[in-house]
Amino acid sequence: MSNVPSDKPFTLAGRTFQSRLLVGTGKYRDMEETRLAIEASGAEIVTVAVRRTNIGQNPGEPNLLDVLPPDRYTILPNTAGCFDAVEAVRTCRLARELLDGHNLVKLEVLADQKTLFPNVIETLKAAEVLVKDGFDVMVYTSDDPIIARQLAEAGCIAIMPLAGLIGTGLGICNPYNLQIILEESKVPVLVDAGVGTASDATIAMEMGCEAVLMNSAIAHARQPVMMAEAMKHAIVAGRLAYLAGRMPKKLYASASSPLDGLIK
Repeated sequence: MSNVPSDKPFTLAGRTFQSRLLVGTGKYRDMEETRLAIEASGAEIVTVAVRRTNIGQNPGEPNLLDVLPPDRYTILPNTAGCFDAVEAVRTCRLARELLDGHNLVKLEVLADQKTLFPNVIETLKAAEVLVKDGFDVMVYTSDDPIIARQLAEAGCIAIMPLAGLIGTGLGICNPYNLQIILEESKVPVLVDAGVGTASDATIAMEMGCEAVLMNSAIAHARQPVMMAEAMKHAIVAGRLAYLAGRMPKKLYASASSPLDGLIK
């Protein structure tokens, strides 16, 4: 492996991570399945919907941090379930209080319940407030390259365009827009939402994404723990393929063996 190009570290908010797979913590059968799946994934960053999951705001109820301790995992609180900037900002500030000053957050502001498509106008508003308030903002957004650029200019530390609608498992629906975002972005780009199986994650990494975030693809699999392990390997394979550089595509066949010196 000595001739493999060296990889740059995956860094967020000044911290370096070995795993390029980020996983959600919702939709599992119980806390034990959550723990086992995330352990199998090899993920170091786990995202938590503050409005839906107890991380200390509901004393006496099961606490996710009991099975996913912050001394082992980087907790990434998110604003899932927020539909305007005010709600999203309030949720991030609550998360910072619950996690003792933790500033790394995933911002998502949704447009409606049916599509869960991002409301990019409210997302931009919230991002500007949160950045000024000292948060390190990773932001879920559409696959619009212009919006992605504006969010980076607003100070977001990572841009997270959807591959497909949340929970659909459709894979990367618009690879061309994603490629433009990847080419233009000066901050890390992570695919977020739409991944359905391991090959979707590999394709995202082969395109040059820094990492992939997923939840439903693992939690809704028939065997979530097994799928989590598959995703771990898919991310590694995709990153190595990206670094190695794929062969050019050709319209016609090209012999695998040299044609010179054939025995006649």
